[in-house]
Amino acid sequence: MLLAIDVGNTNVVFALIEGRTIRGRWRIATDPRRTADEYAVWLLQLLHLQGLSADAVDRVIVSNVVPRALHNITVLANKYFHQDALVAGEPPVEWGLRIDVDQPRSVGADRAVNAIAAHDRYPGDLVVVDFGTATTFDVIAADGTYKGGIIAPGINLSLDALVNAAARLPRIAIEAPRENGSVIGRNTEDAMHIGVFWGYVAMMEGLIARLRAEIVRPVTVVATGGLAVLFHEHTAIFDHVEPDLTLDGLALLAERVQSTLRLS
Repeated sequence: MLLAIDVGNTNVVFALIEGRTIRGRWRIATDPRRTADEYAVWLLQLLHLQGLSADAVDRVIVSNVVPRALHNITVLANKYFHQDALVAGEPPVEWGLRIDVDQPRSVGADRAVNAIAAHDRYPGDLVVVDFGTATTFDVIAADGTYKGGIIAPGINLSLDALVNAAARLPRIAIEAPRENGSVIGRNTEDAMHIGVFWGYVAMMEGLIARLRAEIVRPVTVVATGGLAVLFHEHTAIFDHVEPDLTLDGLALLAERVQSTLRLS
């Protein structure tokens, strides 16, 4: 089975994948100081609770946007799973798509992996919206070319900035405001829920409308990330929600590398 590791700015997600089916998924807060041994103590115990062992892993692939974290992840793969980790975007894991931007190497691995997975699943021009530490909007042409996109502050990041800068504002959960239809908050918490939630929906709807107008051709919008399902319930801008798009893209890249090695 494949151990896919998605190292994000907030969390590291580990998933055990058989074919393209996720058998188990676990996440831990991203900390570049965390050693391979610390990861192993945590992950091997979780595998055991799932009735699995390190011996079940025959390949490891990593998508990483935190450079300082990569070394310990690759040591984990080698020391505890006896595998040399494949790293998305580094040989032999080529993207397999053209990145048509000013600085191709600056495109985050997670954004490229999402683009690959979305293009594999859906035809035509695409916009992928990923809810992470940042919320990204990535444009993929019908031929699979990555054309660029938008990076906006993630909703949790925006909320943190608001609460940290205003001493009397309370910490609130990310959730839809009360269903009375009003956007006039009658107390501080309601006003914050309305501003954070509907403000974010308005930002997404506005940016998607501008992207559609610029692309001109019909566009399929795919949402991924932890908050995709919540927002999908309150806006019509998403055509599809794929919570595991990044993991699916990693599985697809690992399959391509394996096929290439068999042919060589």
